[in-house]
Amino acid sequence: MHKILGSDIAGRVEAVGRNVKQFQPGDEVWGDLFVCGYGAFAEYVSVPESALAPKPASMTFEEAATYPQAGVLALQSLRGVGSSSSFAISMGPIQPGQKVLINGAGGGVGTFAVQLAKYFGAEVTGVDSGGKLDMLRSIGADQVIDYTQEDFTERGEIYDVIFDVVGKISFSRSDKSLKQNGYYLLANPASQMVRGLWTRMTSSKKVIMETSSPTTEDLVFLRELIQAGKIKSVIDRRYPLEQIADAHRYVETGHKKGNVVITVEHDNKA
Repeated sequence: MHKILGSDIAGRVEAVGRNVKQFQPGDEVWGDLFVCGYGAFAEYVSVPESALAPKPASMTFEEAATYPQAGVLALQSLRGVGSSSSFAISMGPIQPGQKVLINGAGGGVGTFAVQLAKYFGAEVTGVDSGGKLDMLRSIGADQVIDYTQEDFTERGEIYDVIFDVVGKISFSRSDKSLKQNGYYLLANPASQMVRGLWTRMTSSKKVIMETSSPTTEDLVFLRELIQAGKIKSVIDRRYPLEQIADAHRYVETGHKKGNVVITVEHDNKA
């Protein structure tokens, strides 16, 4: 049996079980199938109602499908209330006026992190390749750095929070760019778990290794920000379901700006 990949979904309810209370056929919803073992790359999915929330009415299905995992991971990381590793510590929310650097700011998680950090009142620096810098400015980044031309750890800037979305900057390199009692957020904890624990034990810097644990409450919070015009999705390309292999190949190039969406054209779902 082949395992079906994909976690983020947005679509219209076709049918409900007899014990479902929150939704009925025709409702437009979004959600994350991570807790269900994935399976989003399909025309139809069967999920518990707890994995869904009402979709923002102002958004298309394609836009909505970009939020549930990437948006929630960015939110939980910056708000400090996510389901982190059992070794993790709570950061608390970003405070107004803090300086936040986001490494890998031009991807799915990164574009939401830039906007959410700005919403929380931070001064945001986005790090990514040169082709993504104009886009980062357009979504609110105060400063941008092209990592192919400049190493942010050599600039002499000091940050309250460094959010490493891609997990490619070592703690030893970034340590000098982080304030005493600052926070290093790592969205890819498996890659640097041991070094993160060692950093915690040997310095005043705090390392939080974050993994997304999607909740309906987080989706409701994001929906309110979307409807208020505080955040928006960035979509680079759209691929029909039958071209999903091509979509994966493009994502693997590392050149995508924001998100890549898989569409089910005949049913207007993403």
